[in-house]
Amino acid sequence: MVCEQNNWKPPSRLKPEPVLKVYNTLTRTKNEFIPRDGKRVKWYNCGPTVYDASHMGHARNYVTQDILRRIMSDYFGYDIYFVMNITDIDDKIILKRDKIPPQKFRSECTSLTQGLLDNVRSSWDSYVHSKVSKGLPSEEVPPLGSEWQAWNSLVIKAADPAWKTEALKRDEKFDMHFTAASRAYAAIQAASNYLKSGQTDVQSAQRLVDDSADVLSLSLDKKHGASVTNPSLSRSTARFWEEKFFEDMARLRVKEPDSLTRVTEYVPEIVSFVERIVQNGYAYEVAGSVYFDTNKFDSHANHSYAKLEPWSKGNKELLEEGEGALSNTSGRRTAADFALWKASKPGEPFWPSPWGQGRPGWHIECSVMASAILGDNMDVHSGGIDLAFPHHDNEMAQAEAYHECDNWVNYFLHTGHLHIEGLKMSKSLKNFITIDVKILEKHSARQLRLAFLMQLWNSKMDFSESLMTGEVKNIETTMNNFFSVVKALISQARAEHAAPDGKHRYHGPERALTDALFQAQDRFREALCDSFDTPSAVNVLRDLVSRTNVYINSRANELDVRVVEGVSRWVGSMLRMFGLGEGDPSDLGWGQLSQDGSNSLNREEVVMPYLRVLSSFRDGVRRLAISKGDGAAKETLALCDKIRDSDLMPLGVVLDDQEDGKALVKWVDPTELIRAREEKRMQVEAKAEKKAAAQELERQKKLQKLERGSVPPEQLWDDQGLPLTDGEGKELSKNQTKKVQKEWTMQRKLHEEYLAWKKKAR
Repeated sequence: MVCEQNNWKPPSRLKPEPVLKVYNTLTRTKNEFIPRDGKRVKWYNCGPTVYDASHMGHARNYVTQDILRRIMSDYFGYDIYFVMNITDIDDKIILKRDKIPPQKFRSECTSLTQGLLDNVRSSWDSYVHSKVSKGLPSEEVPPLGSEWQAWNSLVIKAADPAWKTEALKRDEKFDMHFTAASRAYAAIQAASNYLKSGQTDVQSAQRLVDDSADVLSLSLDKKHGASVTNPSLSRSTARFWEEKFFEDMARLRVKEPDSLTRVTEYVPEIVSFVERIVQNGYAYEVAGSVYFDTNKFDSHANHSYAKLEPWSKGNKELLEEGEGALSNTSGRRTAADFALWKASKPGEPFWPSPWGQGRPGWHIECSVMASAILGDNMDVHSGGIDLAFPHHDNEMAQAEAYHECDNWVNYFLHTGHLHIEGLKMSKSLKNFITIDVKILEKHSARQLRLAFLMQLWNSKMDFSESLMTGEVKNIETTMNNFFSVVKALISQARAEHAAPDGKHRYHGPERALTDALFQAQDRFREALCDSFDTPSAVNVLRDLVSRTNVYINSRANELDVRVVEGVSRWVGSMLRMFGLGEGDPSDLGWGQLSQDGSNSLNREEVVMPYLRVLSSFRDGVRRLAISKGDGAAKETLALCDKIRDSDLMPLGVVLDDQEDGKALVKWVDPTELIRAREEKRMQVEAKAEKKAAAQELERQKKLQKLERGSVPPEQLWDDQGLPLTDGEGKELSKNQTKKVQKEWTMQRKLHEEYLAWKKKAR
């Protein structure tokens, strides 16, 4: 007889599993994410143009992209291959390179001469005409050559806040340019006076150059820039800022790309790429430059230009900005045609090509480097929303013209704009925040990442001090306190080695907390599947922590530490998944680094047994003092409080006294404890000062009232009693008589109070 197993039936799902959908700029809606090759995801992220210090806009973009990357790989389990470029050939870099600097010009000035003064004055005229005039209304722009005569009038107008606001709307750098011109104007006037008085020493000459450095820099480079022929000058500038960028990214805990590409390393491939586009009929050459033919491409049956922002095709401002400040656009067939290859002018870096010496256009680099690494299609392309048009639209057009395909990118993920305190970040608005100097000295990398997590990645973000000191600080404090309590509970439970008593501790409250964990895990997944809704996901964690805190406070000695530990480990792992972790990844919670950057876990493991002994001794002393109840009890309890509040706090130790007489020993960053103690002390002092001020105000009011009563009513009226007529001899009305009688009675009462106060004072 053959025994067979019973037929097995697969289980039915209780509910459908949520599917990851992402907001795709190509469709302006949320689309289901479907990688082409199983779990492998090919991802290209637009990197920085390295010509200046990284700022908060970079932090918003690259930290946010890092968060999305971590969610995709560490939560959803995709195998991400992440490629990022460095733009180290660009108009901005050429303009930023080592120019003919004012310092070099300064060293050549050995005396103050009329020729030097004329040179600076000419530079000032040119600077006002080319820079300051950008912010002026057309009717107020001084005619060429009359800038000096018009300056005083402009200074008067600039004192009007409304006028200046309108100027800043026309040119956000107006304030910076106007300030530079004003400083140089004053320097020229002073130098002119020196020259008239015969003061021509080298110090006077160099002072003129120093105060006019900004206006001189522009004219000196224009005059002598063509002599700067060494391309290494541009590359050295880019190399310096690239290093600074990655230092900032490391401090922000942004993961490095799997593959990093630089434009200077791909110039031969760029030339070949452009040649193929020309051969395919989508580009043409003009005077050594090569332009992409947008009309030819757009008219093709299998192609479409400006897929991301078709409404921006005719936006002249965006098109010109995309071509760069040094571009010569003459000869193009249409204004929308953009440079694939630029003929280099004197003073610009150059490389050989079939069209002559030149350099790559801005947009072509990403098409070439992404194609070289990822091929003719990628799953994800990401970058800031400000790059959507024309940069990303041009990228796709070039790549699709090269590969003759109709879909080079499957999903475009664009991070939203960043504003500072409600305004666009700008140097002229004095809200330009660099990463290295201004932001990381004030806020930690964890706090910045939390701020970005609490905003939708593709929405506009308003970065404000209230956000950092309010919501972000509250989240960090809540999580730190939660993990500190849970670790202390676990440590205490293990130290006590409680023997099994034949009873389990898994009852209704434990079952409810476990159900809350399961529900939180479901809602967390639903939030992240909804186009990476990190604000909702973080709020799920906050709600679960709050629920667990209620459980801990309500169960006391009956709580099941294992259930609490399970919740804590899941919450900590999700926070670490977002990139919020510090220290040893195996540490419960999200970890915490000490001020010197070392991991606090090792110190806690070493010191905790000794602290527990000390705490146990203190527990015994307190119990004894409480039970005896004699005169020594108060002093003994005061000593116990001193150990808790003064001696152990600077060491990072918190003793939480519990109802059973045992303190819960917690290990916390000393700086956090001291700061919290100082904040509490300042609050108490502020409250006391407010109370004292109120008491003093009340005392002054009382003194004033008593002072009014120092005069008896008889001195305010004549011996004949209350007046019956006014100053003109007219008889008082009935109401006026009542009023005088009331005043007389009130003064009598005040005087009696005054006499009583004087008698008491004696």
